[in-house]
Amino acid sequence: MLKKDNLKFGILLGFLAPLLSLVIYYFVKFYPLFTIRDFMHFISTNRNQVTAISVPCLVLNIALFTYYINTHRDQTAKGIFTITLLYAIASLAVKFF
Repeated sequence: MLKKDNLKFGILLGFLAPLLSLVIYYFVKFYPLFTIRDFMHFISTNRNQVTAISVPCLVLNIALFTYYINTHRDQTAKGIFTITLLYAIASLAVKFF
């Protein structure tokens, strides 16, 4: 399944990877101290933490993008790159506005 070269598949991977990273980040850094609801409230009220949380979430997308570029699956890489840019712009918008 990961051997597809499809733009829609890249968009799906690019969307799901940061969500998976956010869940992992929650369990590694915040699990004993915060519930999921408290964690989401923490993110929404502390805008200075948005960058600290969004960067690790986008690292998995960077790894996926690099993998798909190196294996010459350019359409999938294009989808991952597009969603990565959208996530980055959205996190900057949340931080500054």
